[in-house]
Amino acid sequence: MKGLKSIIPTILGATTALASIAPRASTVPTVSVKGNAFFAGNNRFYIRGIDYQPGNQHPWCCWQIFHANYFKGGSSDLADPIADFTGCQRDIAKFTKLGINTIRIYSVDNSVDHDACMNALAAAGIYLILDVNSPLYSINRVNPAPSYNDVYLQSVFATIDAFAKYPNTLAFFSGNEVINETTASTVTAPYVKAVTRDMRQYLGNRKYRQIPVGYSAADVTSNRYETAEYMNCGTDDERSDFFAFNDYSWCDPSSFQQSGWNEKVELFSNYSLPLFLSEYGCNTNTRQFKEVASLYSTQMTSVYSGGLVYEYSQEPSDYGLVSISGGSVTELPDFATLQTAFKNTANPSGDGGYRSSGTPSRCPPKSSTWIVEGNALPAIPAGAVKYMTQGAGKGPGLEGNNKLGSQNAGGASTGTATAGSGAASVTASPSDSSSSSSSTASAASLRIPELSFAPIVCGIVVIASTFFGAALL
Repeated sequence: MKGLKSIIPTILGATTALASIAPRASTVPTVSVKGNAFFAGNNRFYIRGIDYQPGNQHPWCCWQIFHANYFKGGSSDLADPIADFTGCQRDIAKFTKLGINTIRIYSVDNSVDHDACMNALAAAGIYLILDVNSPLYSINRVNPAPSYNDVYLQSVFATIDAFAKYPNTLAFFSGNEVINETTASTVTAPYVKAVTRDMRQYLGNRKYRQIPVGYSAADVTSNRYETAEYMNCGTDDERSDFFAFNDYSWCDPSSFQQSGWNEKVELFSNYSLPLFLSEYGCNTNTRQFKEVASLYSTQMTSVYSGGLVYEYSQEPSDYGLVSISGGSVTELPDFATLQTAFKNTANPSGDGGYRSSGTPSRCPPKSSTWIVEGNALPAIPAGAVKYMTQGAGKGPGLEGNNKLGSQNAGGASTGTATAGSGAASVTASPSDSSSSSSSTASAASLRIPELSFAPIVCGIVVIASTFFGAALL
């Protein structure tokens, strides 16, 4: 504590300096898609991130299981980590120490404000990749048709409304692991793809920035490539902006060849969308994170744009980098190992060998492992069409409306869409962060304010943690 007293004047001096800076737009550049890669301005952007949902054991593993017999009683155990600014600022110090630039969150409360944490993340140079679904508002793997309805899309669009204004919103996931190892689950693919189409159309019609939208696939060999092809085939309005998948095949001790990662690079070598790992970090043995060196080397960067390590907080599956108890955080052995791996691995110089153009995929044929035939997609539910021009309104949050959710709410699609019908009637430029419903207030939220409490406290925590590391926490 003696050391802490000695640096308090330094910290206070830093906050005074921060407060004296005139209001300015965030220095975090927006990320966009060029060819098969992400770019921040003119610079290639690689995702160096972690999956972040403290207190919840991989929500989607449970949500999809519950689809067969949908649970009752709401989602009181699921918390939105970036609605809790105290926890957020605590963890940003760890993110900065770890050396990451991106977090992925599986579910948020779309009915509450996220300005404080999102601005603090931006001040720390950290982006967000966000899943738009929640336990009560998602596509049902077992019976997808009724769950693709206007009540569900209202929640999806409300999540877009809540996060499109932030320059550090990197991307949205339209679905996560909806298709699994069973052949029967591939029947959900047209509904997931329709949601992607609807989200991209909503972003355009509401004059939001063209935030990339894509899908996160399960670690399933039998249909992974077919899913990737399917999400990249058809008309431009139907295709995703990127594709991601979970990959736990590199289990240390291993190598680029032994893990089979070299074969995946070859398999996806002609894929025309950005590709990244939405989860990685096998824990069968002690994790050494040797895959980091390959992932950010020219062995892979012509095809891959980085990935997200699973996961930040320790849960029953034992993947955690830290342990959280109350308001304190303890770094686990994997934290230092990953920190070292990131520190010792620089991004390739130049553009990493990306391809500036490519050809869309052909839709996969029907087979013993893929039961979708063709590329016909369900039309947007009639009750959801109005949101394209009127906006979605307030989101239902994690508890939903009377905890009923959307899966059996009615108002489902009743027809097949005409190819090209999902194109936005208004298209914003990739750097345009405005909305047809924007106001002075929402524009202001894109800035880091002169006296904003969030960034200043974030600065204090980061500076202090530099001196003391985990001792302050």
